[in-house]
Amino acid sequence: MGKIERFEDLEVWQAGMNLCLTVYELTNSTEFSKDFALRDQVRKSAISVPSNIAEGFERDSNRQFLYFLVIAKASCGELRTQLFIAKAQNYITAELYNSLFEQSISVSKQLKGFINYLKNYKN
Repeated sequence: MGKIERFEDLEVWQAGMNLCLTVYELTNSTEFSKDFALRDQVRKSAISVPSNIAEGFERDSNRQFLYFLVIAKASCGELRTQLFIAKAQNYITAELYNSLFEQSISVSKQLKGFINYLKNYKN
């Protein structure tokens, strides 16, 4: 892998941003928007994914970057839980839930792969 100079160039950050933007679109346009507590928590989880990738990257330390990537991965799990609650409350359809679930799993897998890569990377 060539040297990446900006976090915006990371595919995993881009995927996290896409997930985050999809969550914002969803939470603006349905009954979801009226459940302020769940809506805000879902947004926070979604925001946490690309934000932690960016923060870790900017720390200029492999160890710190790994720490923040793990937090981003955990936020994917948190988001999936909250989406399940949204589906149970009929704020989203099963089809939309499945789509977002799969998108979140994909980001989580990308993060896990990147974490494993960095753990084995020798400067």
